[in-house]
Amino acid sequence: MHWSEKIAAEIVARKPDKEEYVCAAGISPSGSVHIGNFRDVATSYFVVRALQKMGKKARLLFSWDEYDRCRKIPANVRAVVGDAYDKYIGSPYVDIPDPWGCHENYAQHFEEEFLTSMEKFGIPLDCRYQASMYRSGKYRQDILEALEKRGEIFEILDSFKTKDQSLSEEERKAQHDADKEKYYPVSIFCSECGTDFTTIDSLSDDGTEAEYTCTRCGHHGHFDFKSDTNCKLAWKVDWPMRWRYEGVDFEPGGKDHAAPTGSYNNAKVVSRKIFGFEPPMFQGYEFIGIRGSTGKMSGSTGLNLTPDTLLKLYQPEVILWLYSKTEPTRAFDFCFDDGILKQYFEFDRMLEACRSGKADELTQAIMYNCTVEGREVNPVPMSLLVQMGSVVDFNVPMLETVFEKIGTPYKEADFADRLERAKYWLEQCAPDQVNRLRTGRNWEVYNELTDGEKQEIADLHAYLAQGGYTLDELNTAIYAIPAKVRGLEAGTKELKTAQSQFFKTVYKLLIDKEKGPRLYLFLYAIETERYLKLLDFSTPMTEEEAAKPEVAEEPVVEEKVYGDPDPVEPIKPEIDIDHFGTMDLRVCKILKAQEIRKSANCLKLTLDDGLGERVIVSSIKHDYTCEELVGRKIIVVANLKPTRITGVTSNGMLLAGTNNACGCQVIFVDDRIPCGTQIK
Repeated sequence: MHWSEKIAAEIVARKPDKEEYVCAAGISPSGSVHIGNFRDVATSYFVVRALQKMGKKARLLFSWDEYDRCRKIPANVRAVVGDAYDKYIGSPYVDIPDPWGCHENYAQHFEEEFLTSMEKFGIPLDCRYQASMYRSGKYRQDILEALEKRGEIFEILDSFKTKDQSLSEEERKAQHDADKEKYYPVSIFCSECGTDFTTIDSLSDDGTEAEYTCTRCGHHGHFDFKSDTNCKLAWKVDWPMRWRYEGVDFEPGGKDHAAPTGSYNNAKVVSRKIFGFEPPMFQGYEFIGIRGSTGKMSGSTGLNLTPDTLLKLYQPEVILWLYSKTEPTRAFDFCFDDGILKQYFEFDRMLEACRSGKADELTQAIMYNCTVEGREVNPVPMSLLVQMGSVVDFNVPMLETVFEKIGTPYKEADFADRLERAKYWLEQCAPDQVNRLRTGRNWEVYNELTDGEKQEIADLHAYLAQGGYTLDELNTAIYAIPAKVRGLEAGTKELKTAQSQFFKTVYKLLIDKEKGPRLYLFLYAIETERYLKLLDFSTPMTEEEAAKPEVAEEPVVEEKVYGDPDPVEPIKPEIDIDHFGTMDLRVCKILKAQEIRKSANCLKLTLDDGLGERVIVSSIKHDYTCEELVGRKIIVVANLKPTRITGVTSNGMLLAGTNNACGCQVIFVDDRIPCGTQIK
């Protein structure tokens, strides 16, 4: 049974007679919605589909938390407005102007960006805009109820907090009583500056009116909760309040919310004791990783991992499939390396199994979640489009001819949806894998060949020039050439080595690489006239070939500006070699790099340390992007005592140099050094 079906069955068991089930998700439009946040939507969406498959009425309620306060200005916004938007920190996102001026406000800009991409997934969302809900007075009675029970709410939330053990019992009680007296479950947005840098000075006896002071602008104001609406409940009160208001049956959340002292466990007690509502089922989920270098994407353009960005690489069905096949408690990666080709292959395999009637129940359930109304997936192998597409410069008629010649007569209608994605992946993520024919003969490689190797190239040229062969005959011929020239017996190790070297030489002469598409397919598919001249060394080198190729100018990269060097610190006290030997410094490769929710400075790095995988947390978020780090090798203090940093256990520390003259510079090591090598 699929994980979403298990959740759906439990929802129905809890409330078997409910007319309509509500599965919720929500996102704050603080910036472009990251693909990791999309797991919130996908998890609820699959549960809705599972309920509908059971014959139940269900909908996906999506909350735009646009009434949340702005905590910081994202880098891409700051690049447009500079420091001008710092004045909006503390304001609701809905009250901030759109930095690009194309929408009514900041929130709407990012909401529309996300909703447009959701249309491509065919996911229907029943949206709630929280600024409108609050300001229309729909939550007025709920706010008044929370104010009436503010003491009870404080006790619930306080019970989840870690107590300060440095204080005596009497001191803790005094602190508790003082905090309880000052606690209010609601924030007021200042009527003058529009921010929530306000403190409630007093509350009327009936809990309906307040006097407040704004610490930003100094304004003193009066607020009547019976008529004024420019306020918002605190998150752990707001969340359960909305559960009751909307009748929510299920809502997922990041694993930080699922922690023992996390938001959900706080909110569910508030839901029961304050609002008298049985909290919905909750499913914590792991965050999403990325794997592989992103080539050009990691340069000046940057990589913004929104759903719309990933749709340039992945078909919507494949993105849904990745979320569907992976249980929420497990992480998975979006791949910018060759892994994406493996993902497409596995998706196609499951799709074919379903279409042929050979899929098991779990596979059918996984693929059920991946259908997008109005679309049909044609599983033309992505690897084939990548390999052959680059050779013909992604020319559609030529590609159709290639497929016809190799016995897979795909037409443009079959591969158009994947072709642009294949091209985008090659050019943006893996430019080193583009296979393009040389424009002239490679004399540098040819002149290094032995007489026997030159004869092999001459024999291949002669065979190809005569034409008239079938695909199978060509395959047989290219394997036979090294055997004939070198007089080697079939099946011997020597012949296999010779054949491998022959293929490498041909690739280098044709595409400047030691490997490429299957050679016999490559030579058969591409028009012979396009490459035959590259294998013909019967005429002397031309003046053009003898001339040194022009070296392209390197693009000018704007360097960061740093300050004067820090003063040089004095040498620390001496240690002996035995003391130094207690430190385990070893080379590790960065397999994954992930941002950590709610951490402004830290990245979570998954490493290969030669023995297995380990996770470290490093405060280098402002100095490196995830894409710049993946695949690089670093030095790690491997035997440093594990510690919890921003909710993640860090098993080690990387080495870096930090100085005012250069910022933070991670110590990278040569890729030739194997993982696990100790630094001595």
